Amino acid sequence: MKTVFWFRRDLRLFNNLALYDAIESGCKNAIFFITPTQWRQHNVAPIQIDLIKRRVVFLGDLLAKHGIKLHVIDAGTYNECVLLLDGFCSAHNITQVFANKEYEYNEQQRDADFISRADKHQIKCTFYDGDVIAPPGTVVTKTGEMYKVFTPFKNTWLKLHQDTHFHFRQFPQCFAEIIWQPPASLESDNSSEKWPVDDASLSGVIARFIDKKLVSYKDTRDFPSIKGTSGISPYLALGIVSVHQLVALVQQQHVDVLTSAKSNLFTWVNELVWREFYRHLIVAFPDLNKYKNFNEKYDAVKWRADDNDFTAWCEGRTGYPLVDAAMRQLLETGWMHNRLRMVVASFLTKHLLIDWRKGERFFMTHLIDGDLASNNGGWQWAASTGCDAQPYFRIFNPITQSERFDPKGEFIRKYIPELENVPDKQIHFPHEYLAKMNKKEVYWPAVVDHKAARERALNAFKV
Repeated sequence: MKTVFWFRRDLRLFNNLALYDAIESGCKNAIFFITPTQWRQHNVAPIQIDLIKRRVVFLGDLLAKHGIKLHVIDAGTYNECVLLLDGFCSAHNITQVFANKEYEYNEQQRDADFISRADKHQIKCTFYDGDVIAPPGTVVTKTGEMYKVFTPFKNTWLKLHQDTHFHFRQFPQCFAEIIWQPPASLESDNSSEKWPVDDASLSGVIARFIDKKLVSYKDTRDFPSIKGTSGISPYLALGIVSVHQLVALVQQQHVDVLTSAKSNLFTWVNELVWREFYRHLIVAFPDLNKYKNFNEKYDAVKWRADDNDFTAWCEGRTGYPLVDAAMRQLLETGWMHNRLRMVVASFLTKHLLIDWRKGERFFMTHLIDGDLASNNGGWQWAASTGCDAQPYFRIFNPITQSERFDPKGEFIRKYIPELENVPDKQIHFPHEYLAKMNKKEVYWPAVVDHKAARERALNAFKV
């Protein structure tokens, strides 16, 4: 039986059980599609595309050392992927295809289309749930329905998995090394060069986080001037590392982490469970893939169509330093601290009363860790339109958020150097201070008054 492995957002050899089984079935060919048209339609950020290309080059070299040839094929859309894979299977007499599932709506349609074609040619398709620990549909209520609140979802998830000691399956015996050359389509523009793509470097990043930061993660994760987060999100988004791998590595040092859900150690693992929650949601409620409100009640909210305010938000010119510093971090690095994602999303949807979908799309076009399920879930949480979202009357005050999580203005000064000489006490909303110093021109005026914006939002959400 001739076998091919189809890489998608699972760009790894290690802890890739679908690939392991393919190799044990004699797989000496793998395939990856470059899909620029589809990427544009899905608002994939250029920096994330660059990370994908760099990783695929590394992956192709690594596969070649194990005797597996990676075929990188140019395709515009998922429809073309189906046709080209069908032709590849025919040309190479392929009788079995292995792959990991992707849960988004278009990806599910693509796979269904290929399976239909494969069935006609008697090609066996084997798909795995390699992107999650709990496959969608396995964490449900007693009546078999998807949870609509995170905490009971988490509790059921833990009941299913807290007694599991996750381990790593031995890498299968492979084949003689071959020569492989990356195609020109994988040429990098180096926009993602600060993010390593080799397994040795990534192992070091993960090990340092678990060894040195995991214990203090709960206490430091909300402070953007501290490197208290893992920095692993871009690699999870592309399947370069797996959630199974991360939980297993945590368990190696903290064996009871899944039975200690109230401990500080579990706080980071809890974020991984949130990630699974959002993946289950987009499968259970496919309209989320189409940017529909989860809570249809808020379809009646009248969003403001103010291009000037939206542009000010996008460019970091709102006159609220923490919001502006966060947006500039995104524009300059392709990444944003998680606390700040909540702050800027709340500001756009509540203070400016601009549709969350515009912010969600802007994030996707700039984030190196862009991921539909998590990004959609996060934005709908902030906008109060989503599943288990914050109540509409909970409106982050960007000034008090700044005072609490950047008390000395260290993060603000890093991204808004024009405020570097403003004292700590005044930096969180410096307009009065700058006026007294005759320096109003160094920083943008506030686009909206906090109190007035809050009242406007409260009235708009009373639908």
